[in-house]
Amino acid sequence: MRSRIVMSMIAGATLLAGALLGTGAPAARAADVPAEFGTDWHDPVTAAPPVSVPEHARSCRVTLAEAQFRDFTPYRGTYMPPRGCGDRWSKVVLGLEGTVKGRQYDRLGYLRVGGVEVLRTSTPEPSPDGIEWHVEKDVTRYGDTFRGARDVEMLIGNVVDDTYTGVIDVKVTLTFYTGRPEATPPDKVLTLTDGGTTLTTPRNSERIVAEVYATGSGGGCEEFWYLTVADPASYSCKADKGPYREVRIEVDGRPAGIAAPFPNVWTGGWSNPYLWYVVPGPRTFDVKPIEYDLTPFAGLLNDGRPHRVDVSVAGVPEGQAGWSTSVNVLVWQDAHRAHVTGRLTGITASEPVNSSVYTPGTGEYRVDTDAGHRLTVSGYVDTSHGRVTTTVGRTLANTSAHRWNDGETTDALDAVWTDDQSVTVRAGGAPRTTRTRLTYTMNGAVTVGADHRLRTELALGDRAAVLRPRGGWSWSDDSYRGDASYLLDVPRDQRHAVGTSGERYRRYGADGCYDRSLATAQGVLTEDHSGC
Repeated sequence: MRSRIVMSMIAGATLLAGALLGTGAPAARAADVPAEFGTDWHDPVTAAPPVSVPEHARSCRVTLAEAQFRDFTPYRGTYMPPRGCGDRWSKVVLGLEGTVKGRQYDRLGYLRVGGVEVLRTSTPEPSPDGIEWHVEKDVTRYGDTFRGARDVEMLIGNVVDDTYTGVIDVKVTLTFYTGRPEATPPDKVLTLTDGGTTLTTPRNSERIVAEVYATGSGGGCEEFWYLTVADPASYSCKADKGPYREVRIEVDGRPAGIAAPFPNVWTGGWSNPYLWYVVPGPRTFDVKPIEYDLTPFAGLLNDGRPHRVDVSVAGVPEGQAGWSTSVNVLVWQDAHRAHVTGRLTGITASEPVNSSVYTPGTGEYRVDTDAGHRLTVSGYVDTSHGRVTTTVGRTLANTSAHRWNDGETTDALDAVWTDDQSVTVRAGGAPRTTRTRLTYTMNGAVTVGADHRLRTELALGDRAAVLRPRGGWSWSDDSYRGDASYLLDVPRDQRHAVGTSGERYRRYGADGCYDRSLATAQGVLTEDHSGC
């Protein structure tokens, strides 16, 4: 998973001192910490909010997994439901505590309970003396999985040898809180069978949502898919149609959903681990799944037969690996009817647009991409409470400008992805529409100067706005900025690395607000401010 693209082919990492971009926090002087950030920089921390839990509810905790990862051998165990908290919960919270020390790359991992993927994660890169980190996730939606004994499988693929000494030590727990949940959880959580392609739903399903944990990884160019170019552009990471990627799901060969993948940047990304020693990029430790509302297909899926479900990533060169796309299926059932009938009534799709224009210049080259796609799917189910018609529309767009020079000693990207979805439900009365707009941004550059000093400047954005029926709304913005440099082609202790980074997470809605800002310099946390 280590950076390997042109902008990440150069091994090592370090940064130019200066004020932190965008936070106003004073940067620590290089003399304030030992060389290369010392041997024990600050533990990783994120500005994301903690999971809210009921204040006075009884809680029970169980250990889900406890393992050390030295290679690619999965941890396998058995989960048993908690005692003393019943089998219906207001909230279920997954907590991961991790430690690692020495020298190690960033690593990607997953955790599955009864075949259901409940966490996809990656790891920070350690200090010589060791770091600890914490991941917290609301997993209430997987309650059906947690009500019985289940096999547990966890893997964080790792390599430990004379050079890379970091053993990844993790403990994962589930904490259950009694009471009534805020939203109605799914009745069933299913996985695909027959090699991950076949789905059989209960015959009384009235709402169906698929989750796809989609990540490009593996250390090759698909980890940095947003930088790939098509021929005849003279760049080292190639893809037949350029950088546009789209995660598609089909049911029995029919298009059922499209989505923009999130441009994950792991903690060795963009050629510069000194960017990430304290603050990771958005979603790095808790990779969110893409959600597809498959309710228009419920009438088709409810025939009691197995149906084929395929997930693909459009834009990946044929035969090239690098993507993982595990699938969960969440099902809400009609409690008063054994068989819910219905019909898929319409599928309308635009022709995908994917324009990637190469402009050669004198010493500098450029690829401008303008891509997108639209899909609308409709269907109905006849439930015990009447006919329910669902129409799901999704519109994707991606624009980017990628610039580089001879030798790729300058490599820069400015990119925006939008993923707009509307779900309209008509059940007797006026239709009710929920609208969601996801926006991902990436603006950065890697440069190598005549003095062989590599510098990375990078800004990342993860924004979401949701408008629900009757005026309920929410908005969130997770923004990261970093600037780091180091000297190339010298022993590690002579790189003179410096780095500043910062994150601000804001969330507003009918239920209040949250606002937290972090800033770091040379591995020291210089600001941690909260308040709306």
